[in-house]
Amino acid sequence: MKVEIIAIGDELTSGRILNTTSSFAARNLFEAGYEIYAMHTIGDSPSLIGEALKRAIDRVDAVLVTGGLGNTDDDLTNEAVSRALNRPTMPNLEILSSIRAYLDEITTEPVGKLEKLAWLPEGAQALSPQSRMAGYQLIHEDKPVFFLPGVPNQMKQLLVDHVLPILSTWHKDHHLATYQTIFRIFNLPETEVNRKISTLDLPTDVHIGYYPVFPEVHLSLIVRDKKNNNAKRLFRSSCKAILTVLGDAIYGQDRESMERVVGRLLQKKSLQLAIAESCTGGLISKKITDTPGSSAYFLGGVISYANSFKNDYLDVSLQLLDQCGAVSREVAEAMAVGVRNNSGSDIGLAVTGIAGPDGGTDEKPVGTVYIGIAASEENWVTRFRFSGDRWQIRNMAAQSGLDLIRKYLLQQDTEKQHSQIFEQY
Repeated sequence: MKVEIIAIGDELTSGRILNTTSSFAARNLFEAGYEIYAMHTIGDSPSLIGEALKRAIDRVDAVLVTGGLGNTDDDLTNEAVSRALNRPTMPNLEILSSIRAYLDEITTEPVGKLEKLAWLPEGAQALSPQSRMAGYQLIHEDKPVFFLPGVPNQMKQLLVDHVLPILSTWHKDHHLATYQTIFRIFNLPETEVNRKISTLDLPTDVHIGYYPVFPEVHLSLIVRDKKNNNAKRLFRSSCKAILTVLGDAIYGQDRESMERVVGRLLQKKSLQLAIAESCTGGLISKKITDTPGSSAYFLGGVISYANSFKNDYLDVSLQLLDQCGAVSREVAEAMAVGVRNNSGSDIGLAVTGIAGPDGGTDEKPVGTVYIGIAASEENWVTRFRFSGDRWQIRNMAAQSGLDLIRKYLLQQDTEKQHSQIFEQY
């Protein structure tokens, strides 16, 4: 079943407002098993609205229109529908009664602009008249056409509560079972991800997409049911193959964030983390505390920009700072040890670097970042050379710090397994 989505509003075509309603509709309709034939964004022009609507009805099985249903002068969708489909507007008595009851409570005026909401094209059926949300359905040429408000929260509620249930009963076996996931990948370029996946020689029914979402790469895997196609089996086998070739470059799936994955690993191992940040300016701490329940494994952080702060709060000696410089392997390690010791945490993470745009040298150019980890058994430091502007360098440093913690926690399990094997000999 093919669906076309039309979003209406000058605020969308001018770029003043981001069109989030179409993406929400497309995602939910696709996941429900429908094919999204096309998506359009057009301004508040009755002729354009009518033209787009008639063209969509001619070529798809269902149409979803959002926006232009309000009571202001620039809300012209109903007028456009009436003209294009030759359906004169008529008052919906249930909606009109609800509006008049509301107006009686707030004004003595006999007529209000809100009554415009009750005048709908002939044959329109209100989706939820009691909720006071504009939205209705038309059956035109035996095809369902849905008109939803452009207000995102109202549109989303009506789509989920009314449109999807109506569509699900429209045709028997009208939609395909969809199996899909997003693999979230870090520290592996998109070209290398593509190269590794191409070696798998996956069947044509497996649809792969690559999406750079800085600082990550997202890999989309979709398998949809077709005749004589065991989609569920194919989906599972493809997931296993992808996990095998990409390994720990995949840190999570779907809506998992790096910080949520790290938090889950820390909580699983009953470990606590403390952070010392310089060039990232508290960005890592913010990421971690964005996750509810992070107090179970995150003790806190120190933003130590000045050398005096590194000395006073992280016990980094002024002599070391003078000899090696604040951006160095030695200072990164000392910061990690200092924050671990002073906080009593199991793991200390430290970041120091040059985010730019100034401050670089030939020896330590802009983008040079040292990330140190201090744990009970040992300490180590990793040197990075990031490229990009200040925002990109800071975000890459923050994500890399979390990724190092993730890999360290995963490695602990591997080392434990290896030690158990060695003990047998």
